[in-house]
Amino acid sequence: MRNDLNTLFAAIDQAFTTVQQTHPEAVACGKGCSDCCHAVFDVSCVEAVNLLEHFQRLTPPVREQIRGAAQESLQAWEHAMASRLDPAVARIRCPLLDEHGLCRCYEARPVNCRTYGIPTVIDGKGHVCGLSGFEPGTSYPTVNLASLQQVLYELSVQLAGEDKGARRWPIAAVILDLAG
Repeated sequence: MRNDLNTLFAAIDQAFTTVQQTHPEAVACGKGCSDCCHAVFDVSCVEAVNLLEHFQRLTPPVREQIRGAAQESLQAWEHAMASRLDPAVARIRCPLLDEHGLCRCYEARPVNCRTYGIPTVIDGKGHVCGLSGFEPGTSYPTVNLASLQQVLYELSVQLAGEDKGARRWPIAAVILDLAG
């Protein structure tokens, strides 16, 4: 399972690099840019376990900082879900961000984080980062998130069985509920 997840992440990272190299003027991602780290999404079981493994390697003071940020993020998540706010427009800071806008678990970042800066398609609808320079009406290589999510689902079911493998969590809940 670990090898399959690492293989998936490597393929996604390679796709990102390819788009970035062929369209450098359009990909706005860079160290310290954290627009994607305010997007609202949840993670699969296998991604949650991967994040937890990296989280547990952090120092106790850093883990406590993240737990505090996770409390705030989870409250904002619950408010957004209760008020039926469109997740595409909701902005909630990821609890894994440090004070410089860098991810404390970058190596373990989920699929949505890895694909955010390049064109993606979800249910037939294209998406791009609002900071990017991708031009409407122009054709670009696009990552199909549905197929990636299917692979994550299958890996999650292999890892945890049908019931738990089908569950998804916001990152804040992974930190607060699953990290213990």
